[in-house]
Amino acid sequence: MKNKTCIVIVGPTAVGKTTFAIEVARYFQTEIISADSRQCYKELNIGVAKPSPLQLEQVKHYFINSHSIYHEVNAKLFEEYALRSVHEIFASQDIAVVVGGTGLYIKAFCEGLDDIPAVEPGVREKIISSYKLNGLPWLLQEVQQHDPQFFSEGEIQNPQRMMRALEVKLSTGRSVVEFHSHLKRKRDFTIVKTGLQLPRAQLYKNINERVDTMMDSGLLDEAKVLHPYASLNALQTVGYKEIFDYLEGKITLDDATGLIKTNTRHFAKRQITWFNRDEEITWLDQKKAAAWQNSLLPILPGINKI
Repeated sequence: MKNKTCIVIVGPTAVGKTTFAIEVARYFQTEIISADSRQCYKELNIGVAKPSPLQLEQVKHYFINSHSIYHEVNAKLFEEYALRSVHEIFASQDIAVVVGGTGLYIKAFCEGLDDIPAVEPGVREKIISSYKLNGLPWLLQEVQQHDPQFFSEGEIQNPQRMMRALEVKLSTGRSVVEFHSHLKRKRDFTIVKTGLQLPRAQLYKNINERVDTMMDSGLLDEAKVLHPYASLNALQTVGYKEIFDYLEGKITLDDATGLIKTNTRHFAKRQITWFNRDEEITWLDQKKAAAWQNSLLPILPGINKI
């Protein structure tokens, strides 16, 4: 496997990763593994900005429509799935592509995850019951108080991840983030990381326009179908939660649309913070991504052309 290379493409939501990854994959005549924690669910489409049917026809994608919202999907499962998939690609190709904005999934694939000590069942049960009784505001306050590191870096729009962070902190005295920071397994193939970036104003403009396009494309109708399953972890997702609040009469549709834009911008900001800590990423200005070959090809070991 020493002559095999995986190009890992990262960046915040709405920066243009999907289109870029397809261009790279088509150039090398290879396939793509998605590292998105929501696009894997076959029931979710518009709200997770899944690649279009045409894009999926152009290049084979792994971890797209691969699971149901009833499945428990996490970083460890993704690590195992992605490693199997990349070796499947390497059976016939020297280059593979991984693309996504879920930082923990990227880290799991590239470095592996540390084993987290067992959590006392009583701690978990108490957190779950308190969350059911007091709701998201309580959970946010508890995580901010007990694990400020996760609160500033983790997925605070995801109750399941927050409860996991809280139970680990209360059981071990350490942030769950610390268990994702030390172990770095050596893979049997070369990994080259590249990221797309845009000026913040342009990125936020892209996000706002994407949300408007989602609404015009039928996000409301999609959310209506999914509303009966709103309690599932897969649906604790920006784009659906806000529409669910509208369907439950808590806010107006305009307010829901505005909140999707705001929460997506906050999510993008956390993605940028996460990826900026990775010194192995070679950053490309998205506006100049058309000339990516000049920047990316020179850093690929032993690769100059197809």
